[in-house]
Amino acid sequence: MNLITVSGPPSSGKTSVILKTIESLKKRGIAVGVVKFDCLSTDDDLLYEKAGLPVKKGLSGALCPDHYFVSNIEEVTEWGLSLKLDLLITESAGLCNRCSPYIQDIKAVCVIDNLSGINTPKKIGPMLKMADIVIITKGDIVSQAEREVFASRVNTVNPSAVIMHINGLTGQGAYELSTLLFDETITLDTLKGKKLRFSMPAALCSYCLGETRIGASYQMGNVRKMEMGEKQ
Repeated sequence: MNLITVSGPPSSGKTSVILKTIESLKKRGIAVGVVKFDCLSTDDDLLYEKAGLPVKKGLSGALCPDHYFVSNIEEVTEWGLSLKLDLLITESAGLCNRCSPYIQDIKAVCVIDNLSGINTPKKIGPMLKMADIVIITKGDIVSQAEREVFASRVNTVNPSAVIMHINGLTGQGAYELSTLLFDETITLDTLKGKKLRFSMPAALCSYCLGETRIGASYQMGNVRKMEMGEKQ
């Protein structure tokens, strides 16, 4: 089985790109399944079900979605193997732009849209910088010059990635992506022992554990303070 991790900022078009790409994969007789990770709620699993795909949904609730992802990805992989899938696609929540849900030797895809602003690529951490493939969406809404500038900014942040433009509505470019996702020579049996490409966002402070009161006396654990200078 092949395993693919797809991440990206909210509303960048991840689900639309995945659905259009799967259409091309199914035409080649490739058995595909999807696992959708999110925070509070999502109906994307219904879209995958409507497309006739085996799908699982995981909601992290109060937990960081990245930590929730890495805590469950081994069981998710075992689920895909039990269904004898050729390709399992995991879609992460990717909310804080610092997220790093990528695993070594597992293909990583980042979806980012042209409408997020030309300075957005440099504001995104490992989620963009460590992706193998970067998909840029919503190019039909901006000018050719804006598309080229945005793609150039992405290339500056991640010069080693394959950069592609895909229209999530029409599916233009999705076939080309499908040819990059599935590799018949890959045989994944387990994720046990594999490592993340980058460490997860640091956590475990008093607020992580349920504290709601504001003030230094209530803050414990992993806390970082701003340099404010001397008080006047």
